[in-house]
Formats: sequence, C-alpha cells, structure tokens
Amino acid sequence: MSRRPDIAGGEHLPKLRPGQEPPPPSWLPRQRRGTTPQMIGRYPDYDVFDAIDTWDEATKKAVLARLEPPGPLRFFTAEEEPTLRAFCDVATAQDDEPRVPVAEMVDAKMADAKLDGYRYADMPRDPETWRRVLAGLDHTARTAYRVPFAQATEEQRENIVREFAAGRLVGGPWDDLNVTRAWSVVMRGVLSEFYSHPWSWNEIGFGGPAYPRGFLRLGGPGREGPAVREPFERPGAVDVDPVRKDA
Repeated sequence: MSRRPDIAGGEHLPKLRPGQEPPPPSWLPRQRRGTTPQMIGRYPDYDVFDAIDTWDEATKKAVLARLEPPGPLRFFTAEEEPTLRAFCDVATAQDDEPRVPVAEMVDAKMADAKLDGYRYADMPRDPETWRRVLAGLDHTARTAYRVPFAQATEEQRENIVREFAAGRLVGGPWDDLNVTRAWSVVMRGVLSEFYSHPWSWNEIGFGGPAYPRGFLRLGGPGREGPAVREPFERPGAVDVDPVRKDA
C-alpha cells in the first residue's frame, strides 16, 4: 500500500511531486456526508442538497433529474462503448463506484444533437470527432500494447491519454485529425458533463444553484483571514493555500 501524501506539507500538489504527477485520488478523505465520485473529496462534510430548500421548483427538478439512473447508450455503438467508458474514466480519474456517468452524459449530448453551436474550421462535427478519437485510442493501444484501449492496463491507458493531451499521437485515425484540437473537443465534452453533476459539486465544495437564494458574503479575504463562508458551505479537509504552495 502506497504512503498517503503529507497534505499539510503540500505533497499532494503536482508541482511539489516527482515528475509533477498528481497522487492517486485515494489520497483524499472519505466522504462522510452526501455523495461524491468514489466517495472521496476535499469537503467530506459537505452536501449540496443541504441547500435544496432554497431552490425554486424548476431548479430542484433540473438538478434532481441529473441523479436519475442513466439508460443505455443511444449514439455510440456497442463496439465503441468500452473505449468511451475507459477514456472517460481516465480523463476524470474515476476508478471506482460511485461514478458520475460521464459516458452516458456525453452519449446523450451526441444523440440529442445538443452541441455547443461552434467548431474548429479544420475539424469535423463533434460527433464525428468523438468517433475518430475512440478509433484512434484503440489504434494506439493495439499498436503499442497489442490490446484494445479498454483492455490495456491503467498505466498504459494513462500513457496513451497523456500523449493524446500533448498532441503526439500519430497513425491510423489520428492522421485525419488535428490531434491537439481533438483533445480540446472531447475534454470540453467530458468536463462540462462531469462538472454539471451534483456529485462533482460535492467533491469541489461548489454551492450549487444560487437562484433565488443569492449569495450573502461576497468579497475576498479580509484582515481576519479568508472570507466568511456562506451558511451552506463547509470547511475543506486541509487549510493549505494551493497558490502559495504551488508557487
């Protein structure tokens, strides 16, 4: 079992770690209230739903709908599904349940054609970009490791995704894509869906919808230290300034 990083000393911050790599998500404390991905988070005593009585009915309906069990994929094929799920897990560092169903959320966006309304001039439409990216991930995994992407080891998948992020993947489907822009397209989709889910809000301590509640305590740090918290906020697991520690 690996040693837990010294949080107070800043060992969890990538710039202070060998190779500037983040530690595995398991360094975070276990969630004690509410639900977070993998039941870990920086705010173990925070649950965004503590504030549900401050939301209007339309807001409640919209947020609660995001907790409904996802249905089967409607856009991606059965052959593409394992690669999609594996990529979404690597990109969001989700390696255990409960998971935010990013794959299903991206699939629904593609199936319903609820796209962002713009694209790069030299790129295909987002649904086609996604298909080519999944084919490219499989091509790279088979070329480098002789297995499909979803069957590669965790380290192998992370290596491939790291090269994808750096725009260095070549061959097969990648030769028909601007790889750097393809990364931007799929990560825009992954992150927008991941952080629209209430479990992710719990993980980062986000206050959730502010309508019609509004915010009471705006402004930066005062003489006494950090700004006073909103009534619904909870302290983090550690009082470390990441900007100063990462400088």
